[in-house]
Amino acid sequence: MSFESTMAAESPLLRLYHKKDAKGRLYIDAVQLAAGEKLRVDFERAHLNMRVTSAYAESSGSGGRHWQMSDNAVEKMSLGAMDARDRLRAAFAAVGPELSGILYQVCCLVAGFETAEAALALPQRSGKAVLALALTRLARHYGLIHNRKPQKRDAISHWAMDDYRPQIMPPPHQP
Repeated sequence: MSFESTMAAESPLLRLYHKKDAKGRLYIDAVQLAAGEKLRVDFERAHLNMRVTSAYAESSGSGGRHWQMSDNAVEKMSLGAMDARDRLRAAFAAVGPELSGILYQVCCLVAGFETAEAALALPQRSGKAVLALALTRLARHYGLIHNRKPQKRDAISHWAMDDYRPQIMPPPHQP
């Protein structure tokens, strides 16, 4: 089993990338997938995932695991994890509160669409469309999509057709 097929079995984002709608179009493109994967990697590097197993071994230093519950947990965190948390905060702020929930559910928690729709109180079967919008905004934040600048044709803009040229009337003769 290849790495991509293993990831496709686990990631709802990668499964959605390989899936097509009724008209044969992809739900998300490669740029949106890259943005979602970048967010997921930052989430994992930030050490924000929930623990699945129990850790019975005591951590280094006195006091056992008390540091995890105290305010000194930030002191024990690596610089890479703090940078990843800063990048996550910036990404969620750029996407906005309306769209960050679906990114958190699908990209970070790797929840399915039905679970994400239920958690966010979205209408059924709307999660894919909302996720596509959120991924586009996230890709723009990461610089994967560049805003098109309007082409500058002339210093003066007008509403007329391209071949329209106004007639300049000569000044009236004064005797």
